[in-house]
Amino acid sequence: MKVVIAMSGGVDSSVAAVLLKREGHKVVGVTMRLMPGGNQTETCAGQVARRLGIPHHVMDFRDIFARRVIDNFCREYSLGRTPNPCVRCNKDIKFGILWERARELGADFIATGHHARVERDGNTGNYLLKKGADKQKDQSYFLCQLDQEQLSRAMFPVGNLTKDKVRQIARKLNLPAAGRPESQEICFIPDDDYPGFLKNHITGDTAPGPIFDREGNTLGQHQGLIYYTVGQRKGLNIAAAEPLYVTSIEPDRNAIIVGNKEQTYGTELVAGNLNWIGIARPEHTIKVKTRIRYRYAEADASVTPLDNDSVYVKFSEPQMAITPGQTVAFYDGDTVIGGGTIMRQGR
Repeated sequence: MKVVIAMSGGVDSSVAAVLLKREGHKVVGVTMRLMPGGNQTETCAGQVARRLGIPHHVMDFRDIFARRVIDNFCREYSLGRTPNPCVRCNKDIKFGILWERARELGADFIATGHHARVERDGNTGNYLLKKGADKQKDQSYFLCQLDQEQLSRAMFPVGNLTKDKVRQIARKLNLPAAGRPESQEICFIPDDDYPGFLKNHITGDTAPGPIFDREGNTLGQHQGLIYYTVGQRKGLNIAAAEPLYVTSIEPDRNAIIVGNKEQTYGTELVAGNLNWIGIARPEHTIKVKTRIRYRYAEADASVTPLDNDSVYVKFSEPQMAITPGQTVAFYDGDTVIGGGTIMRQGR
């Protein structure tokens, strides 16, 4: 099989390329250029490709990445929502546009370094998205918008390995990324400076406005909705007897609502932009495990379909910082059965 591997220069995609070659596949490395200029990603990925003796291409996706991912990211923030650009990038770019380019190279599959797995259901023939073997590094959450066609051509070579094992393989082969620390940043935001990035990319949507408490009292003034997210504590500049957190954002009033930590918790949400994986859209209430952010613990919940192709999610226990714009993923054991976008807190 001919497999195009998306190479970021990191340890996971580097080892994924190693494993594919060991399995006898014809491997082609591709690094996506997403931001202006060359960078360390391209250099490191090229070094790994040369070490493995595989072809390596740098493909320029800057324009489409800006339109599909960055513009959406900025638009969502301007509307008082907090998007997850990695989920969108996986669906539209890595397993969307990159696949189109991979086919031009004659590829049968596209692979990434995600810690996740794909299996085929022997009864239905559907493709199932599974958690990675290393539950601490599992990245299935970021893939919950992939459809059956995308999963049918996806390979996740490190999905059955722990992160320690991945690094062990990289060290043994003396790969450039073997000891590199993991980045927790969004790739297009330098130094994780959200305010600076948004200020430079959004114009006309940064007007100051009031900060209210839950009773409607004015406590201060915010610097612009784009600089805040639900659950945020720092940067409010309000003197209070106890720490205050953003509990909601109201674009219609250009207002931030704050409360104590207990008031950041909620038990319900409505989600849209739904994608069901390996199952039909539920017609009745189902019980699931739910994750409302990456790194958040899974929580028991019931999911009830609504008339407008959205779902109502009711948690068994209160969850902190239910954030409009974020991705919500639904699990049945190790299997991702669906995902969507949080539209609002409460019903």
